[in-house]
Amino acid sequence: MTVPEIDGLQIVVDAEGQGRETERGDTVDVHYTGFLGVGEGNTEKGKQFDSSIPRKRPLKFTVGTGQVIKGWDEGLLGMKKGEKRTLYISPFLGYGNKDVGEGLIPPNSTLIFETELVGIEGE
Repeated sequence: MTVPEIDGLQIVVDAEGQGRETERGDTVDVHYTGFLGVGEGNTEKGKQFDSSIPRKRPLKFTVGTGQVIKGWDEGLLGMKKGEKRTLYISPFLGYGNKDVGEGLIPPNSTLIFETELVGIEGE
């Protein structure tokens, strides 16, 4: 299921989850793999630049508080435990014109993240 694009963020729900939806202020655990967007419209997965999967430790953060890029803060709202989403994040909701990781993520890159919500603190 594809959710309509919201100001530079497109969300594709790849697998439904169960339970309550995430809200701003929830502390969550998320597994992810990040790719650079390439091809027409930057919608194809290019070079992988990071993943929590090999580390076997999801990223823990509080949704909606600016601990992560804006595309994540918005794109992970409303997720349920076990849900998988692919996020297509425009540069202004990602890292903008910054060069991240000494060229790992070039300036003005579209980012594609495969995400899975593995837990909501207190659930």
